[in-house]
Amino acid sequence: MGDKGYLFVDHEKPFRYEDEGLTVTRGSAWSGPGCHLGCGVLLYTDENDKLVKVEGDPENPYNQGRLCARCLALPEVTNHEDRLLYPMKRDPVYRGQTDKWERISWDEAYDLVERKFKEIKQDYGPEAVLFMQGTGRDISPYITRLCWSFGSPNFSLFLSGAACYVPRVIGLAGTVGAFLVPDCSQVHPDRYDNPDYRIPETIFVWGNNCVVSNSDGFFGHWVVDLMKRGSKIVVIDPKVTWLASKAVAHLRVRPGTDAALALGMLNVIINEDLYDHDFVDKWCYGFDELRERVQEYPVERVADITWVPEEKILLAARLLAESKPATLEWGVAVDMTKEAIPAGQAISTLFEITGNIEVPGGMIVPPEILKYVGGWGKDLLPADAAEKRIGQEKYPLFASEAQPDCIVEQLETGEPYRIHGAWIQTSNFLSCMAADPQRLYRAIKDIDFIAYVDLFMTPTAMALADVILPAATFPERNGIRLGDGAQRGETINKVTSVGECKSDMEINLELGRRFNPEAWPWDTVEEMFTFLLEDDTGMTFEELQQKAPAYPPFEYRRHEKGMLRKDGAVGFNTTTGRIELWSTFYHNAGLDPLPYFEEPTPGPGSTPELMEEYPLVLTTGARTWSMFHSEHRQVKRMRALHPDPLIEVNPQTLEKLGMRDGDWVWVENQYGRAKRKVLATPAIDPRMCSTDHAWWLPEGDPGAFYDVFDLNINNLVQWSPGKSGFGSNYKTALCKLYLVEE
Repeated sequence: MGDKGYLFVDHEKPFRYEDEGLTVTRGSAWSGPGCHLGCGVLLYTDENDKLVKVEGDPENPYNQGRLCARCLALPEVTNHEDRLLYPMKRDPVYRGQTDKWERISWDEAYDLVERKFKEIKQDYGPEAVLFMQGTGRDISPYITRLCWSFGSPNFSLFLSGAACYVPRVIGLAGTVGAFLVPDCSQVHPDRYDNPDYRIPETIFVWGNNCVVSNSDGFFGHWVVDLMKRGSKIVVIDPKVTWLASKAVAHLRVRPGTDAALALGMLNVIINEDLYDHDFVDKWCYGFDELRERVQEYPVERVADITWVPEEKILLAARLLAESKPATLEWGVAVDMTKEAIPAGQAISTLFEITGNIEVPGGMIVPPEILKYVGGWGKDLLPADAAEKRIGQEKYPLFASEAQPDCIVEQLETGEPYRIHGAWIQTSNFLSCMAADPQRLYRAIKDIDFIAYVDLFMTPTAMALADVILPAATFPERNGIRLGDGAQRGETINKVTSVGECKSDMEINLELGRRFNPEAWPWDTVEEMFTFLLEDDTGMTFEELQQKAPAYPPFEYRRHEKGMLRKDGAVGFNTTTGRIELWSTFYHNAGLDPLPYFEEPTPGPGSTPELMEEYPLVLTTGARTWSMFHSEHRQVKRMRALHPDPLIEVNPQTLEKLGMRDGDWVWVENQYGRAKRKVLATPAIDPRMCSTDHAWWLPEGDPGAFYDVFDLNINNLVQWSPGKSGFGSNYKTALCKLYLVEE
């Protein structure tokens, strides 16, 4: 094990030990079921190697022993009676039929997938096969390698505008040269006691209820930790949340107008001369052009657009400028508006011109062990194949993945070439991410062959799969935690086995060796993990198991030390070497180089003529404690916490509509409708309503795909990306409510 400068935590016990008749294994929680974080866990197994209990690992600095309800319920998921336990196949002519499944062996399943995909490749070219994932977690590097080693350029996800995380990543790459995350001391194993760390004076929580939903590798309770240590918070959220109730300012922004709010705040900071002159002069490019642009967004105009009172905009802007340091925790609400790129640009610019970049307690470039978003194995893809990536000509910012909206169009039209096969892994898209899911279902249901990998039978699998491969939950496999946010070296450690399930990585490795053995030279997944780890950490997988978590060396103000650019020059990893407030990257792609606001369509500001029929602004995707996207619906304890799909409506609105708390209603607009149960709450503005997403009923009719098309709120959302190809209006629409009649 070579010394690469990594820092470690002292452990009292080895990573696996005995305790009162149970075996305890220390590790990380990442991949299905659950979220993106990778919290430190202690997994308890009995004498039969059955997972019986999960606790948080108090020695892990990341979550310090704390766990959410979903992670505590892990044994109920891993041991659930409805798990997929063995591979199955069904003739494509019987897609959607519940009684045509036939159990097969793994070898038969691999033979079938290999034969079908190679036939498509020979007859139509490798680009005729899609490789699709859902929410990334730890599958992203491996599915991209599977796709590119097969020869297809068409890796993607069925999410309009790729409107989750990626717009902010791409956006910051185009202005800063790297992603930025809030510094809550997560890069230090000694956390808040680290002598270089500084508590933020103010934390802006923007478009993310982070104590419920943790995005970008961010553990939401860090905000609470910092509040206890003196940080103030400002919350930008249409809804009154627990955090909003503790904030010095709560800006109840109209969904989809975040860019206008940020531009209004920039107007205040620049016109009142509150920006950091030294940082702007040394490290920013295009400030004069930005100054001119924000004159279009005076506070009184922004207040009218956003529903946020002028005095609150002024308060938030001045507080940000005065706070040294200030930081930003933001979420997918920024991505899930059509013009997500300029929205993210406007919000991040607030923290750039106030000098809160690469300073303790500000916004930092997260340390990386493995490039997560760009995929793994792009060098395996021939140049002529890359030229066939779907949507690349129309949306040149899509340099690694196929553009999702263009995929749907191409499935429908067959132009410029037909899609004949699909590999779908960790993606229940008919329930969760697809806009207008019935349109996508019609577009994809007749392609030649579809292979599917998941933990449970889902609406997407029942509707479309020809072969199903059963995936392992994370206690059933080994793995490494190298993901979004500030990366650290952690291992996922196998403690149990259920049925014939295999890990996603093992499935990819075994199938990859059949597609392209030179691209997959490893005999085991552990050898593959070591390959990914060794150059950067100096450790094998087995060595990391014993020592994890491993923290990469970290310094602040790396732009001043030549540590953010490959050429070793000082500055940021952009064309100019500065933070580009006027982006040369966007300009070269034919996009507006400055941030701007565009009214969501439809909406009160763009389609006032629709307001009489559809009088409420609808925002979707509200997160819950007990469920992660479309997961956990069949887990009794989690379902008991949230048994029904809910729409939150202000009591004043319900009174006008003649409705009551607990009524079942149809939520409808010009595109479609979905069924919801009313939850009356004053936390919602009377002009809007809010609902959760990804609903289906495992107890429902499998022949009707578990009632997904009655319940999916994305029936009201269209495939309609922003000018860059990124972003889509999942978080803002118009709707009406009316009672469900028996």
